Amino acid sequence: MDITPAFDEHRPPSAALVDDCVHCGFCLPTCPTYSIWGEEMDSPRGRIYLMEQGLSGEPMTDSMVQHFDRCLGCMACVTACPSGVQYDKLIEATRAQVERRHDRTRWDKALRAAIFALFPYPRRLRLLRGPLRVYQRSGLERAVRRTGLLERVPKLGTLESLAPRLGPRVAIPERLPASGTRRAVVGLLLGCVQREFFPGVNAATARVLQAEGCDVVTPASQACCGALSVHIGRENEAQRFARGVIDTFDAEGVEYVVVNAAGCGSAMKDYAELLADDPAYATRARAFADRVRDVSELLVELGPVAPRHPLPIVAAYHDACHLAHAQGIRAQPRQLLAGIPGLEVREIADPEICCGSAGVYNVLQPEPARELGDRKAAAVLATGAEVMVTANPGCLMQVGSAVARSGGSIALAHTVEVLDASIRGINLFGPPHKGD
Repeated sequence: MDITPAFDEHRPPSAALVDDCVHCGFCLPTCPTYSIWGEEMDSPRGRIYLMEQGLSGEPMTDSMVQHFDRCLGCMACVTACPSGVQYDKLIEATRAQVERRHDRTRWDKALRAAIFALFPYPRRLRLLRGPLRVYQRSGLERAVRRTGLLERVPKLGTLESLAPRLGPRVAIPERLPASGTRRAVVGLLLGCVQREFFPGVNAATARVLQAEGCDVVTPASQACCGALSVHIGRENEAQRFARGVIDTFDAEGVEYVVVNAAGCGSAMKDYAELLADDPAYATRARAFADRVRDVSELLVELGPVAPRHPLPIVAAYHDACHLAHAQGIRAQPRQLLAGIPGLEVREIADPEICCGSAGVYNVLQPEPARELGDRKAAAVLATGAEVMVTANPGCLMQVGSAVARSGGSIALAHTVEVLDASIRGINLFGPPHKGD
């Protein structure tokens, strides 16, 4: 019988933070997995109880790991908690312990290795663009779906359904001057999935920043920020990526580092915590994190100067979890949308419940992710909006896939794409995302 304690001495979940939880249950209605299963150990307070058991010397069992793995890390419980429990720090520390100490099945190891050999590397993702466009446009996509293979292999089916419709790749110059009077010099994180699968979002971000008086710097050498690695507990890998991002943007001397993907921004704002034990980077990480801004956050800080043209559409705004809960940014995107003449914004029911994307959760846990995606798609479509607006590529893929599955239709856009359309005086929201 294994009596090895669940956690070792390297950054285990904090006993003091565990003790902050009074098990009041305010987190339960906001927890996606508790809403699905009604299982105590699949709630934040249940997982905190398991962490407490691990800290007391209990071994790390398969059952314990399963409950930790089922957590989306959406942080809705952090927003809901009246006691200020820092569940975000607890689950990240726990996941790093699990990743380092738990012996997963051969299949699980292989899947995770494949994911992290691909998604954090833009050049490798770029190699997929050609084959994926051929797959989507040649009729092969319909042929594969008719075989039933994707239903028999859920994880493969999930990957296939999440892939966005690819348009042409958009290259952004490394330096773009401000339009009119320069108000700030900003670095723009291009991201990984964002860069290769949603290049229009980066192009729109650069144009909006220019229009609002920013010199925009996009270093070609920039790599992954480490968000996916942090989210899954790959601590050493996340730290390596973080050091690289800090080095890249520090060398450019920018005033701010702007991010247009909620998960990336959340991870980068936590670099000080991630690199706290690194004597060469701890101070630099704190200074860097202080300069990180979500694009909506910075635009509201600066205030508008570019004129807005009317955009007569109805939009439903979806709060990306790592923007609303992890970064506390809810008002800024809505404020930007409210400044567009003719645009009506409708709220989505149960906004605190995650759409099921959560980094690579929808690949590792396809069944609950699918259920959450279907719920979110239904809530989005119920608004009657013409376009769903959000701030994270994972949400765009997840909701788009669920809408297609339902047979509904709605256009999908990043907040900055809507703002860009208004500033340029064009309507980009033509053919909606349709189900087959």
